[in-house]
Amino acid sequence: MLLTLDLHDPRPLHEQVAEAIRRAVAEGSYAPGDRLPPARDMAAALGVNANTVLRALRELRDEGVLEFRRGRGVSILSRPDPRSVIEEKLRALLAEAVQYGYRHDDVIELIRELS
Repeated sequence: MLLTLDLHDPRPLHEQVAEAIRRAVAEGSYAPGDRLPPARDMAAALGVNANTVLRALRELRDEGVLEFRRGRGVSILSRPDPRSVIEEKLRALLAEAVQYGYRHDDVIELIRELS
């Protein structure tokens, strides 16, 4: 699993980790039943605290994307709803646009121009 975080992203790191895992599952890098690497390994690869990764994993468990099994680790339970993946990306886009001084209407107009 190749996950990356954007240190300039204003969102908390655990949200970025959860989004990266959600995206990997939605894109098919992981299928239901596949096991994730241990949280410590993911944390080391991302350069964050293991508790940050664990918080993201718990969030995904609560969404029904992951399943925790004692002695077996964390595995993919289901693919996330595609709409929720798109909504997460749009929230990130809108937050970044606001940082550059764009209003939501400006972003909508840009999307219309590109489609």
